[in-house]
Amino acid sequence: MPPVQVGILSIILVFILIAVRMPVAYVMLVVGIAGYAYLISPDAALSIAASTIYSTFASYSLIVVPLFVWMGYIAYHAGISRRIFDAAYKVIGSLPGGLALATIAASTAFGAICGSTTATAATMSAVAVPEMKRYKYSRSLATSVVASSGILGVMIPPSVIFILYGIATGESIALLFLAGILPGLLLMFLFMLVTYIMVRRNPKLAPTGPKVKILDKVKAVINGGVEVVIIFLAVIGGLFLGYFTPTEAGAVGAAATLTVAIIRRQLSWRGFLDSLRDSIRISAMIMLLVAAATVFGRFLAVTNIPMTMAVWASSLPIHPFAVLAVILLIYLLLGCFIDALALILLTIPIFYPVAVQLGFDPIWFGVIIVLVVGMGVITPPVGANVYVVAGIVHDTPVTTIFSGSWPYLLTIIVCIAILTVFPQIALFLPGLFSG
Repeated sequence: MPPVQVGILSIILVFILIAVRMPVAYVMLVVGIAGYAYLISPDAALSIAASTIYSTFASYSLIVVPLFVWMGYIAYHAGISRRIFDAAYKVIGSLPGGLALATIAASTAFGAICGSTTATAATMSAVAVPEMKRYKYSRSLATSVVASSGILGVMIPPSVIFILYGIATGESIALLFLAGILPGLLLMFLFMLVTYIMVRRNPKLAPTGPKVKILDKVKAVINGGVEVVIIFLAVIGGLFLGYFTPTEAGAVGAAATLTVAIIRRQLSWRGFLDSLRDSIRISAMIMLLVAAATVFGRFLAVTNIPMTMAVWASSLPIHPFAVLAVILLIYLLLGCFIDALALILLTIPIFYPVAVQLGFDPIWFGVIIVLVVGMGVITPPVGANVYVVAGIVHDTPVTTIFSGSWPYLLTIIVCIAILTVFPQIALFLPGLFSG
């Protein structure tokens, strides 16, 4: 059987096994080893698997993943997220739907010290939803705005998804971080605009919050915002000014967050241990996914599918944006069933060469991919953020959260369309630093 056919059948087999709920990492690893053994030899397949798994877990560049993950969990257990939310609420809480708007703003700010969409959603669920319940917000709005705003946690650097995209493609992680800032702020503005319009049209969704004095607003911003700015500038500023590498930036971020938590005296010994436990669990999952995806990617390289698809797509008598639309539709459909991290690692070896062959900027393409896989966290049946919120809130069914998320899903699509028409929104900051 020709290698290309073997590759196609293997991809079909992967999706079948994932559909029957087998762990994604194990599926990619087993299929990759089996396919490599069929095309080359069993000894070569086992050798590639062993060396790849070892090199992944021993990789210096991948140390950044557990460091940034730990950074987010320290912030959560030290109560930094609650102070961020309090500051946002006091500044804009008096507007119609102010608590929901504050949740969106706080998710964006928390994204500056947390690189995970599910961690952002979990944190804001614990902090914001009880407040919205207290002020008689619609359960659908309260929970869906938290689930949807989780994507802002991976658009604003540092971002685990940008890191994995950069590692998988060889693109600069620093430039990807830069590229996510303006699109992340754009998405935040669009989320807030949609929320404001919904509440204005139907005031029953959310009451107008109480007025807050200017002095209290300033105090709240200083109390909850300054530490985030310090941590963000320490990490991102030093990274972009060339003081340290992305891996070193992860260490600086974790150290800065831990220092702030200690100075605040709000991180208990139990919270510290919990932050380590949670970080180890998430990091081990990500590392295994990366190792399995690398093995599967090497198998796909042997089949020559990526380059065959790239040549085929570039030769189609249609506009490159039409091909891009098909790719994004595939991501949207797959995102309904596959976790965002697994989806990135599974598909980038296939679609990245196609995007480059069609002439799309790889940094811009990374931003678009992060947005489109982010849609998967609020789409049924596997929307991870929806289940995270439902698990923390308890008294709101997932169907209510899913039904309330569709305006935000459409908003992400609008954001993707804007970035497609105006790619410089994503490329402006990378252009400044790379030039």
